[in-house]
Amino acid sequence: MIPVIALVGRPNVGKSTMFNRLTRSRDAIVANYEGLTRDRKYGEGKFDDRRYMLIDTGGITGEEAGIDSAMAEQSLQAIDEADVVLFMVSSRDGVTSGDFAIAKHLRAQGKKVYLVANKIDGMDPDMVASQFYELGIGEVFATTATHGRGVKSLMETVFEELPEAEEEPIATSTGIKIAIVGRPNVGKSTLVNRMLGEDRVVVYDLPGTTRDSVYIQYERFDKPYTIIDTAGVRRRKNVSETVEKFSIVKTLQAIDDANVVILVMDASEGIVDQDLHLLGSVIDAGRALVVALNKWDGLEDSHKQYVKNELERRLRFIDFANIHFISALHGTGVGNLYKSIEQAYNSATDKLSTSFLTQVLQDAVKEHQPPMAANGRRIKLRYAHAGGSNPPVIIIHGNQTAKVPAHYVRYLEKTFRTALKLRGTPVRVEFKTGDNPFSGRKKPNPSAPRNARIRRSPRKGS
Repeated sequence: MIPVIALVGRPNVGKSTMFNRLTRSRDAIVANYEGLTRDRKYGEGKFDDRRYMLIDTGGITGEEAGIDSAMAEQSLQAIDEADVVLFMVSSRDGVTSGDFAIAKHLRAQGKKVYLVANKIDGMDPDMVASQFYELGIGEVFATTATHGRGVKSLMETVFEELPEAEEEPIATSTGIKIAIVGRPNVGKSTLVNRMLGEDRVVVYDLPGTTRDSVYIQYERFDKPYTIIDTAGVRRRKNVSETVEKFSIVKTLQAIDDANVVILVMDASEGIVDQDLHLLGSVIDAGRALVVALNKWDGLEDSHKQYVKNELERRLRFIDFANIHFISALHGTGVGNLYKSIEQAYNSATDKLSTSFLTQVLQDAVKEHQPPMAANGRRIKLRYAHAGGSNPPVIIIHGNQTAKVPAHYVRYLEKTFRTALKLRGTPVRVEFKTGDNPFSGRKKPNPSAPRNARIRRSPRKGS
């Protein structure tokens, strides 16, 4: 087992910056904003050919209430999971009552703890360290996570005292990546916890609880998956905080990184315009799609029928996607999502035969020929082959393909989806025009003598 290292401390002491430094990534959102990290975030680091797992946590003070209490619970779980704890404090703030509370809890756990005094840039490291010895943790490591100062010395000490462990082979696959997206407070994190079977991410009745995209690997019936909990996306005019703008960017990156996206909507509110904007982002990314109407339990029959009518009217353009009516809180219908996830993933990644695609194309053209182009010549489509997956891309070769109208492209997309029995994924059709073998050749001069334009065959016997 590779060692697990947890970063803990008060809010805004630089834990996420240290996480990014040690994992050599930008996975954790970093801003001068207290309480930014709320869920446990996992990442893999490497030091002198030794791998380790790193956990970033939200800030804890010992005086949490409300959502801060849920955040603190995540940090305490990370401490339980860890082999080593890096207890981070702020050199600029000095020793606080919150630091004493955290130190007391860590001493009671019996874990190996390293005290890290961060943000020492422009300060005397010895003067900084002296004030933190009263926490009773031991040696103080002075660092600046932003620039990497003192980080190497810290990790050298950590791994000198860590016993050599037999490393597990690096996983070659994380399974199907499932991104959970939607507006704030529609139940995304509750759905994530329900699918995982544990309280893995913070759930609180407050819009914007999730601020970062959290990747969680797990297994279900011995099959690997990676689920991505994302921040809720509001309308652009309502986004004012810089932190929320970063969260939205992370959500859009998660959509692009996923294999299958579950779009969660609040059934009690029906379909709103922002749901359609998010849906457009998923379609533009070409990702396989499953739609989940959450909070379905307890709705009156008349409202349920209204929502179904709205789905039929406003989501007609995604007739390829399966729609589920669920209750993430009670678990109703959540298990059925996996069948649609598997179906959408298989449809999006299956290999497509060139001969079969060409046959489908020929049948489609026979049934409904392409229209005439502006020059009076008919567009000709000759053969098709696969050009990519997730989403499936079908490349069609022919003449004057740049003039194929949008309505005929939609006809071809629907024909291919039906013939290939694709479910849960959009299909992209691209065109390529074949080169004219006679282009560039000099045309014969019609006024020239006929014998000058015709090459005569030599006479027999000459």
